[in-house]
Amino acid sequence: MTLLGDLLQRLDAPAARYADLDRYYQAKQPLAYLSPEAKVALGNRFGIMASNIPRLAVTALAERLRITGFAGDTVLWADWIRNDLDQTSGVAHREALMLGDSYVIVWADQLGRPQVTVESAKQVAVLNDPGSRQTYAAIKRWEDTNLKQTHAVMYLRDRIIRLQADQQGAVANGFKTVEEIPNPLGVVPVVNLRNTDRIIGNSYGTSMLGEWGSSEIDDLKPLVDALNKSLADMMVTSEYVGRPRRWATGIELTEEPVLDENGDPVLDGDNQPVMAEVNPIPEGHRAMISENEAAKFGQLAAADLGGYEASVRVILGQIMAVSTLPAHYVGVLSNQVTSADALRAAEASLTARAEARQQTFGRAWEQVARLMIAVRDGSDPNMIDDIRVQWCDAATRSVAQEADAVVKLFQAGLLPASYALGKLGYSDDEIAKISATRTPVVA
Repeated sequence: MTLLGDLLQRLDAPAARYADLDRYYQAKQPLAYLSPEAKVALGNRFGIMASNIPRLAVTALAERLRITGFAGDTVLWADWIRNDLDQTSGVAHREALMLGDSYVIVWADQLGRPQVTVESAKQVAVLNDPGSRQTYAAIKRWEDTNLKQTHAVMYLRDRIIRLQADQQGAVANGFKTVEEIPNPLGVVPVVNLRNTDRIIGNSYGTSMLGEWGSSEIDDLKPLVDALNKSLADMMVTSEYVGRPRRWATGIELTEEPVLDENGDPVLDGDNQPVMAEVNPIPEGHRAMISENEAAKFGQLAAADLGGYEASVRVILGQIMAVSTLPAHYVGVLSNQVTSADALRAAEASLTARAEARQQTFGRAWEQVARLMIAVRDGSDPNMIDDIRVQWCDAATRSVAQEADAVVKLFQAGLLPASYALGKLGYSDDEIAKISATRTPVVA
């Protein structure tokens, strides 16, 4: 098989899995743990009830993954802001946390400046060398629905190849080369953000990053299915037996003609109107009256929904254990006022997971930074080693707590002013402006 065929196969292989994860992220997955008879009886009303815990699990981590700057190059942050990476880097994190992979492509714009785009795993795939674990080929494919065409770009170490097919859903032999340009970087300018920490063997060899990244939703899927089933059961029970049902005996039912969709009576074979027996007391009436002395009225006991609440709490406990989401994130609240220290302790596991993701994604962003510098300066990206990504603190701390701790370290002489400002969350350009303002001007 050709290299293009390998890349397209790699790109198409996880398509079904990505579609399934998308449904869970949007809370549109089919309901599980439901008998076929219940599905027929309930129709399409059951799919409306869904608790979107998967989106919460992804966003709770992504909001703690904010890049504040890079150490080792003072000009890099300006290119970072110009490419809107202060916003789109969060999109890359959410995509990697949800699907397991996301990608960043670095190239040059018309002025020779670094141009960086965040890409979805649904459109981009890479092939890694089994020995060196370095990317040796990558592809981006997309479709033009207006022109009924399929476009692709193949990234290699020595050249970039633009491909086009005059149909949608084209296979390898359906593409033709449109343009081929040299790649002066000497490396594939596509960086993979992969959400995994395992060493997995696959058909491409053994990779520290595994064949595909793992989604934060994978472990939650059966638990979320169980939660949605319990919530839906509770709503159905509340509708049918949650309120007291009234009963009456000794009252004759009344007959009313059956009407068609136009409001006309339905006739039988003898050209007589079809009659139907109905309750003489409308459901909305608060008082029930009967002229019959033998009539009796009563009320059935309402269903107790406490069992569903217990079921939901058990399932939420499992979700919290698997996802490290604290209780106040999933709506399990207590009557006691929670202190700031208690909240930080409750979020300790989520903070640790976010810090681990910072380490995982940090290597990829440092590779992106090296490619940006290589495009800007015309240098070899393999010779750039002193770039380090800086992250915002993953822990939840109030502004007063953070400022107090940093000021004490600064006053003790343990931290310089620039580093103290970085600890407070200021970006590199903001630190530069603050330093310029504080520096006295000498005439």
